[in-house]
Amino acid sequence: MRIGLLGGSFNPAHEGHIQLARKALAHLQLDQVWLMVSPRNPLKSRIGMAPFAQRLASARHLADGRRIIAVDIEHQLGQHFTVKTVALLKQRFPHCRFIWLMGSDGLAQFSRWRGWRKLAHLVPIAVLPRPGSVIPALKGRASSVLRRYRHDGRAASLLLKAEGGPGWTFLLAPQNAISSTALRAIRSKNDYHHD
Repeated sequence: MRIGLLGGSFNPAHEGHIQLARKALAHLQLDQVWLMVSPRNPLKSRIGMAPFAQRLASARHLADGRRIIAVDIEHQLGQHFTVKTVALLKQRFPHCRFIWLMGSDGLAQFSRWRGWRKLAHLVPIAVLPRPGSVIPALKGRASSVLRRYRHDGRAASLLLKAEGGPGWTFLLAPQNAISSTALRAIRSKNDYHHD
Protein backbone atom coordinates (compact mmCIF):
# COMPACT_ATOMS: atom_id res chain seq x y z
CA MET A 1 0.00 0.00 0.00
CA ARG A 2 1.16 3.50 -0.87
CA ILE A 3 -0.37 5.94 1.59
CA GLY A 4 -0.23 9.73 1.71
CA LEU A 5 -0.47 11.27 5.19
CA LEU A 6 -2.10 14.69 5.25
CA GLY A 7 -2.01 15.98 8.80
CA GLY A 8 -3.60 19.08 10.21
CA SER A 9 -6.09 20.65 12.55
CA PHE A 10 -8.91 20.54 9.98
CA ASN A 11 -10.59 23.42 11.78
CA PRO A 12 -12.74 22.84 9.72
CA ALA A 13 -11.86 20.48 6.85
CA HIS A 14 -12.57 22.08 3.47
CA GLU A 15 -12.48 21.44 -0.26
CA GLY A 16 -8.84 22.60 -0.45
CA HIS A 17 -7.83 19.60 1.69
CA ILE A 18 -9.71 17.25 -0.65
CA GLN A 19 -8.19 18.86 -3.75
CA LEU A 20 -4.73 18.39 -2.27
CA ALA A 21 -5.54 14.74 -1.46
CA ARG A 22 -6.85 14.06 -4.99
CA LYS A 23 -3.82 15.72 -6.57
CA ALA A 24 -1.51 13.59 -4.42
CA LEU A 25 -3.42 10.40 -5.28
CA ALA A 26 -2.93 11.08 -8.99
CA HIS A 27 0.61 12.52 -9.07
CA LEU A 28 2.11 10.09 -6.57
CA GLN A 29 0.12 7.02 -7.66
CA LEU A 30 -1.13 6.47 -4.12
CA ASP A 31 -3.61 3.86 -2.96
CA GLN A 32 -5.01 6.08 -0.21
CA VAL A 33 -4.66 9.44 1.50
CA TRP A 34 -5.28 9.56 5.23
CA LEU A 35 -6.55 12.87 6.60
CA MET A 36 -4.84 12.74 10.00
CA VAL A 37 -6.81 15.06 12.27
CA SER A 38 -4.50 16.34 14.99
CA PRO A 39 -5.84 16.32 18.56
CA ARG A 40 -3.73 19.42 19.26
CA ASN A 41 -1.34 21.35 17.07
CA PRO A 42 1.53 22.61 19.27
CA LEU A 43 2.12 25.53 16.87
CA LYS A 44 -1.47 26.79 16.93
CA SER A 45 -3.43 28.58 19.63
CA ARG A 46 -6.26 26.68 21.28
CA ILE A 47 -8.37 29.84 21.04
CA GLY A 48 -10.90 29.31 18.26
CA MET A 49 -10.00 25.62 17.94
CA ALA A 50 -13.12 23.48 17.61
CA PRO A 51 -13.35 20.31 19.70
CA PHE A 52 -11.50 17.31 18.25
CA ALA A 53 -14.71 15.34 17.56
CA GLN A 54 -16.14 18.23 15.55
CA ARG A 55 -12.97 18.61 13.46
CA LEU A 56 -12.81 14.85 12.82
CA ALA A 57 -16.48 14.88 11.75
CA SER A 58 -15.80 17.71 9.28
CA ALA A 59 -12.96 15.68 7.73
CA ARG A 60 -15.07 12.51 7.58
CA HIS A 61 -17.88 14.46 5.91
CA LEU A 62 -15.58 15.41 3.01
CA ALA A 63 -13.63 12.14 2.74
CA ASP A 64 -14.96 9.41 0.46
CA GLY A 65 -14.11 6.60 2.92
CA ARG A 66 -12.31 4.53 0.28
CA ARG A 67 -9.32 6.39 -1.13
CA ILE A 68 -9.53 9.47 1.07
CA ILE A 69 -10.06 8.50 4.70
CA ALA A 70 -10.31 10.70 7.79
CA VAL A 71 -8.47 9.07 10.71
CA ASP A 72 -7.99 9.77 14.40
CA ILE A 73 -4.66 7.92 14.65
CA GLU A 74 -2.84 10.65 16.57
CA HIS A 75 -5.70 10.79 19.07
CA GLN A 76 -5.60 6.99 19.50
CA LEU A 77 -1.81 7.03 19.90
CA GLY A 78 -1.90 9.99 22.28
CA GLN A 79 0.52 11.94 20.07
CA HIS A 80 0.67 15.52 18.85
CA PHE A 81 4.12 15.45 17.31
CA THR A 82 4.15 14.26 13.71
CA VAL A 83 7.61 12.73 13.91
CA LYS A 84 6.50 10.36 16.69
CA THR A 85 3.25 9.49 14.93
CA VAL A 86 5.02 8.65 11.67
CA ALA A 87 7.64 6.52 13.44
CA LEU A 88 4.86 4.53 15.15
CA LEU A 89 2.93 4.14 11.88
CA LYS A 90 6.02 2.74 10.16
CA GLN A 91 6.42 0.21 12.99
CA ARG A 92 2.76 -0.83 12.99
CA PHE A 93 2.40 -1.00 9.20
CA PRO A 94 5.78 -2.26 7.95
CA HIS A 95 4.41 -3.23 4.51
CA CYS A 96 3.02 0.25 3.78
CA ARG A 97 4.97 3.01 2.06
CA PHE A 98 4.08 6.37 3.58
CA ILE A 99 4.63 9.86 2.19
CA TRP A 100 3.97 13.06 4.14
CA LEU A 101 1.78 15.61 2.31
CA MET A 102 1.74 19.30 3.12
CA GLY A 103 0.96 22.66 1.62
CA SER A 104 3.73 25.16 0.96
CA ASP A 105 2.49 27.10 4.00
CA GLY A 106 3.47 24.04 6.07
CA LEU A 107 6.90 23.85 4.45
CA ALA A 108 7.46 27.55 5.19
CA GLN A 109 7.23 26.78 8.94
CA PHE A 110 8.49 23.19 8.80
CA SER A 111 11.72 24.05 10.62
CA ARG A 112 9.61 24.96 13.69
CA TRP A 113 8.24 21.41 13.95
CA ARG A 114 9.69 19.17 16.63
CA GLY A 115 12.04 16.62 15.00
CA TRP A 116 11.53 17.99 11.47
CA ARG A 117 14.93 16.76 10.23
CA LYS A 118 14.20 13.27 11.56
CA LEU A 119 10.75 13.35 9.94
CA ALA A 120 12.34 14.24 6.60
CA HIS A 121 14.51 11.12 6.96
CA LEU A 122 11.62 8.88 8.04
CA VAL A 123 9.35 9.49 5.04
CA PRO A 124 9.46 11.30 1.72
CA ILE A 125 7.56 14.61 1.59
CA ALA A 126 5.37 16.05 -1.16
CA VAL A 127 4.54 19.76 -1.05
CA LEU A 128 1.65 21.40 -2.90
CA PRO A 129 1.50 25.14 -3.58
CA ARG A 130 -0.66 27.45 -1.47
CA PRO A 131 -1.20 31.14 -2.33
CA GLY A 132 1.30 33.51 -0.77
CA SER A 133 3.54 30.82 0.69
CA VAL A 134 5.42 29.30 -2.26
CA ILE A 135 8.35 31.74 -2.24
CA PRO A 136 8.66 31.82 1.59
CA ALA A 137 8.59 28.00 1.55
CA LEU A 138 11.29 27.69 -1.11
CA LYS A 139 13.46 30.31 0.58
CA GLY A 140 12.88 28.99 4.09
CA ARG A 141 15.25 27.17 6.40
CA ALA A 142 13.82 23.69 5.80
CA SER A 143 14.08 24.01 2.01
CA SER A 144 17.62 25.24 2.36
CA VAL A 145 18.68 22.38 4.65
CA LEU A 146 16.90 19.75 2.54
CA ARG A 147 17.76 21.23 -0.88
CA ARG A 148 20.05 18.38 -1.97
CA TYR A 149 17.24 15.84 -1.39
CA ARG A 150 14.74 17.60 -3.66
CA HIS A 151 13.32 15.65 -6.61
CA ASP A 152 11.70 16.97 -9.77
CA GLY A 153 7.92 17.22 -9.35
CA ARG A 154 7.32 15.51 -12.70
CA ALA A 155 8.89 12.32 -11.36
CA ALA A 156 7.36 12.59 -7.88
CA SER A 157 6.04 9.03 -7.81
CA LEU A 158 9.67 7.83 -7.73
CA LEU A 159 9.92 9.14 -4.15
CA LEU A 160 8.04 6.08 -2.95
CA LYS A 161 10.23 3.71 -4.96
CA ALA A 162 13.52 4.99 -3.59
CA GLU A 163 14.95 2.90 -0.78
CA GLY A 164 16.01 4.80 2.31
CA GLY A 165 17.22 8.34 2.67
CA PRO A 166 15.22 11.55 2.61
CA GLY A 167 13.52 12.96 -0.42
CA TRP A 168 11.00 15.67 -1.12
CA THR A 169 9.31 17.29 -4.08
CA PHE A 170 7.19 20.28 -4.94
CA LEU A 171 4.17 19.14 -6.96
CA LEU A 172 2.80 21.36 -9.68
CA ALA A 173 -0.87 22.07 -9.01
CA PRO A 174 -3.36 24.93 -9.16
CA GLN A 175 -3.32 27.04 -6.02
CA ASN A 176 -6.46 27.07 -3.91
CA ALA A 177 -6.90 30.15 -1.73
CA ILE A 178 -9.50 28.58 0.56
CA SER A 179 -8.39 28.25 4.17
CA SER A 180 -9.86 27.07 7.45
CA THR A 181 -9.16 30.51 8.94
CA ALA A 182 -11.21 32.23 6.22
CA LEU A 183 -14.05 29.72 6.61
CA ARG A 184 -14.18 30.32 10.37
CA ALA A 185 -14.30 34.08 9.78
CA ILE A 186 -17.19 33.70 7.31
CA ARG A 187 -19.10 31.43 9.70
CA SER A 188 -18.51 33.80 12.59
CA LYS A 189 -19.79 36.72 10.51
CA ASN A 190 -22.86 34.75 9.43
CA ASP A 191 -23.57 33.70 13.02
CA TYR A 192 -23.31 37.35 14.09
CA HIS A 193 -25.80 38.44 11.41
CA HIS A 194 -28.27 35.68 12.32
CA ASP A 195 -28.43 36.63 16.03
